[in-house]
This record gives sequence, C-alpha cells and structure tokens, in this order.
Amino acid sequence: MNQGIEMADNEQKITIDGTEYPLSSLSDEAKTQITNLRFVDNEIAQLKAKLAIASTAKLTYQAALKNALPKDTP
Repeated sequence: MNQGIEMADNEQKITIDGTEYPLSSLSDEAKTQITNLRFVDNEIAQLKAKLAIASTAKLTYQAALKNALPKDTP
C-alpha cells in the first residue's frame, strides 16, 4: 500500500493506492491504522539499517579470519 501525506489548501491529505483522502474525512480507526503503518514502516527501516551494519561486520570478520589463517596449509 502506497501512502503519502500532502498539504493542500491548508488541509492535510493522504494518498493511499493512488486515491487522495482528506485526513479530516477519515475515521478514528483509519487514522489509528495510518499511525500503526507509519510506526511499522519506521521499525522496518531501522531493522534494515541494523541488518546492513551486521552484514558489513560479518564481511569484515570473514576477511579478518582469512588473514588470520595460516598461509601454508599442509
């Protein structure tokens, strides 16, 4: 679901799946779900950032291990 908030004519609007809705026209339940989606989107972004950091660290540790291994294997 694509969503975005815009300010137009001093009224906030949100676009969901290509349809624009004035925030004032949405039910409290819809507003709650929008808040929930924003929270989850933020959590996903943070987790992706942590995964990128962990992946980079893993590559660094692998390279360090290769450098620490004996060069001549029997």
